[in-house]
Amino acid sequence: MSGIISGMKFGRAINNALVLLICILLLTQSVFYPQTLTDKVRQYTGAFEFNYFNWTLDSLLLKVGEAGIHFNGALSTETQRRLVLNYFDTVKQVEILAAKIEQIYDDPTVKDPKTAAAEDLAQQNQDQAFLDELSPAVEEILQGQVSEGLAEAGLTLGGQTVPSLLYHTTPLPKALIVSPRNVVRQDVNISLLANLGLDQISQLEDTISTKLDVSALVVDIGGVGIYPTMVEQSSDSNWVITTIAHEWTHNFLTLRPLGINYDTSNELRTMNETTAEIVGTEIGKQVIAHYYPELQSNSGQPAASLLGLADAANAPDTFDFNAEMRTTRVVVDQMLKEGEITQAENYMELRRQVFVEHGYLIRKINQAYFAFYGAYAENPVGAAGEDPVGPAVRKLRSESSSLADFLNRISWMSSFAQLQQAVGPAQ
Repeated sequence: MSGIISGMKFGRAINNALVLLICILLLTQSVFYPQTLTDKVRQYTGAFEFNYFNWTLDSLLLKVGEAGIHFNGALSTETQRRLVLNYFDTVKQVEILAAKIEQIYDDPTVKDPKTAAAEDLAQQNQDQAFLDELSPAVEEILQGQVSEGLAEAGLTLGGQTVPSLLYHTTPLPKALIVSPRNVVRQDVNISLLANLGLDQISQLEDTISTKLDVSALVVDIGGVGIYPTMVEQSSDSNWVITTIAHEWTHNFLTLRPLGINYDTSNELRTMNETTAEIVGTEIGKQVIAHYYPELQSNSGQPAASLLGLADAANAPDTFDFNAEMRTTRVVVDQMLKEGEITQAENYMELRRQVFVEHGYLIRKINQAYFAFYGAYAENPVGAAGEDPVGPAVRKLRSESSSLADFLNRISWMSSFAQLQQAVGPAQ
């Protein structure tokens, strides 16, 4: 009997050991081991990432709720125009108040900034509440006007934009850009919460840069090409209208090979962004000229913060920002090519100080800075440096019979090689 009992105990022990081994194996397999660079970065960004699913669901429900209100049909063209102009004037007042409030809080001589800024804060809240009420009407009006511009350019199917142009004004997520240190290349782009503080941003950048030996930068963006598209609130009407068309172009491209392959390579990303820049700029100018001719003198460029600048208001005309940034990029690329990584990073910091001295308060210039801003290569000079992709896209546009011809040609491309074949060798 004792032998049987001993055998049973031994059997149970073996069973227990097997169960324990299986549990260990299952637990081991359930432990997350980051494989890609994006996985490794997300170990530090998880708590700060933006939730696109919730935003998209809320925005679509909002748009559906507004669908029964037809501001375009109910208001005359002139009333619509004045409503939009009033909206942008009010946004400007909100921006001025925000700057004034920030100055009060930054002034060390102000002992009680909350009390000192109370009146301005109350006015800012009142103006923003007015904008929130006005926003649905303005969005529908601008959607209609930009859609008309796209139709006039031949970018519709059966008279309708495909997909339909829908956008929503909203605080935008920030983008964490990660590049290798030895070359300018965007390897990671993760959307972060819109309300991250500068202290959180700096700590996140430093942690990722140090732990993973990469170049990291959190940047502000002006729009996102999801559906509805996201557009930042801004008083620059030229820029807003251009951005609406820019982000619709991303929606258009998403239905075609160029957009589907957006993240396949840095070359395709630059092709996408430069194409959207070209379409956005041309349609934006067309809409402004037709509906808001008094605003044509404005630049139509993004707000300073969206260019990586804190404030460019004091920059003298003699300092050419784009030309100086192109020079910086060219030198950095050459240094990195020669393996001079630390020297390149020191040089970028020295150049940042030069920009600051000329009124461009750029927080940081590094490899990630150029990896992000270099993809927007509509301008012949700028952060793209000597990257051949932008010039090739611009050449295709110049050789196309119309904007529609250009967009239809490039949208079906799925590699930079196809673009090179279409435009021939660089001059």
